[in-house]
Amino acid sequence: MTSTVPTAVHDEQADAHARPPLTMFGPDFPYAYDDYLAHPAGLGQLPATELGTEVAVIGGGLSGIVTAYELMKMGLKPVLYEADRIGGRLRTETFEGCDPDLTAEMGAMRFPPCSTALNHYIGLVGLETRPFPNPLAPGTPSTVVDLKGVSHYARTLDDLPEVYHRVMEAWNSCLEEGAGFSDMQRAIRERDVPRIREIWAGLVDKLDNQTFYGFLCDAPSFRSFRHREIFGQVGFGTGGWDTDFPNSILEILRVVYTGADDDHRGIVGGSQQLPQRLWEREPDKTVHWPPGTSLRSLHGGAHRPAVTRLHRTAGNRVTVTDAAGDVRTYRAAVFTAQSWMLLSKIDCSDELLPIDHWTAVERTHYMESSKLFVPVDRPFWLDQAVDARGEPTGRDVMSMTLTDRMTRGTYLLDNGPGRPAVICLSYTWCDDSLKWLPLDANERLEVMLKSLREIYPGVDIRKHIIGNPVTVSWENEPCFMGAFKANLPGHYRYQRRLFTHFMQDGLPEDRRGLFLAGDDISWTAGWAEGAVQTALNAVWGVMHHLGGATDPANPGPGDLFDELAPVELPED
Repeated sequence: MTSTVPTAVHDEQADAHARPPLTMFGPDFPYAYDDYLAHPAGLGQLPATELGTEVAVIGGGLSGIVTAYELMKMGLKPVLYEADRIGGRLRTETFEGCDPDLTAEMGAMRFPPCSTALNHYIGLVGLETRPFPNPLAPGTPSTVVDLKGVSHYARTLDDLPEVYHRVMEAWNSCLEEGAGFSDMQRAIRERDVPRIREIWAGLVDKLDNQTFYGFLCDAPSFRSFRHREIFGQVGFGTGGWDTDFPNSILEILRVVYTGADDDHRGIVGGSQQLPQRLWEREPDKTVHWPPGTSLRSLHGGAHRPAVTRLHRTAGNRVTVTDAAGDVRTYRAAVFTAQSWMLLSKIDCSDELLPIDHWTAVERTHYMESSKLFVPVDRPFWLDQAVDARGEPTGRDVMSMTLTDRMTRGTYLLDNGPGRPAVICLSYTWCDDSLKWLPLDANERLEVMLKSLREIYPGVDIRKHIIGNPVTVSWENEPCFMGAFKANLPGHYRYQRRLFTHFMQDGLPEDRRGLFLAGDDISWTAGWAEGAVQTALNAVWGVMHHLGGATDPANPGPGDLFDELAPVELPED
């Protein structure tokens, strides 16, 4: 996500260079995962008798790979199960018959600098990032906002009509008056845990039952329906805020407080490289394993296939059956796949989780999302447009586009002057995504070209296409059934149960040993940072479950849980 109508801009931000950066430090669980990762003492140690113990890791997305990688470094033997290929929603596709350097990010494609735990791993494996061409971002040549048949061309926000500035001001006022925006951002920058917890506790109690749209409607600054409509349609670069309007306002505040919608960067060569490189990486220091050990080598070059059954067996063990019919029993397991898989694709025994956690899984709400990409011969959109007389207009012939038409968001991704490039013709969410579901890639392409032709009547996109389109609808992917979780009003208690599941000392003994992780278990579903944070929670949980402990100089998330625990709302 990235804002076209910027999030709050305050006088105090004028000296941003002199202040600590915003990071995804809270607000629900203000634990410094980045400091935990960077500390020379490491994440913890296990008793010598536990070294080499097998631990099942179910799901080979980012959370699963991070979990497996850190368990391996600790001296355990992760056994990775994956139904498809390593990466999960870090899925990078190429175009058949085209230059393999042309890539399409079907899932995550842009990452904010506030994702400091994620960036630890990006740096660890030596990946390069570059600014992502979000609408009106400094590196984006131009943006077109097209609403109700009227297009506005802009290189900066100042080029948009006055009404967009009024919408921006309304949003700033709404955040400040209704959610103490600048106060919370200051506390997050300074990592002022008591202040973060004080502000957030009051907001959770007040706003858990409020939709995003209801929050806007209650704000005096957003009395105008027209302003809410504009904000919904183009306020966010993925097609506007409107797809999030039914969701809990708490979901939105977590994003804007931490700057997760700002200054995005893409991974050069594709985001899937991150989990793939972690899979192959040979850490400099590991316990128990000889030099040169990697996850790949521990698995003999290939992960285990999909899990088909999970159940409890004697001694509080977790028994895993996979698609090859292999049955293995573990003292500890980490489940990192989409939680709905526990309800549908995998035969699960009720004893796996406490009943309240099953309820939380069942109440999970996922958002749909679709994309379609095409390869083109060059970044033709940078050609100079001409008017009816053939005179240069000073404008690009095509721009990063936000519209209320079927495409919603169009992104232009070049690889340098004269080189083949890629267009994300459409990026949609929720109902807009469902509109595409019955159509195959070529049918989608035709509808999108028609929609864009109405915005750019003089541009023949088709003549530049050099290969077949690639598309995804995450709601139709059998191992995902949705793009990411988005809590509805009243779901805070469910989310808290899932996030805190790694703290198992208070659970019945026969419900321990299986740990949940993944971005949908985190407070920031849809953000790779949440996948990493919950992976680190699970690593701590497994270590603790097997009798290990952290170094006193580097306490883990479980060691500090009592003082940082998320707000607990009454259930009566």
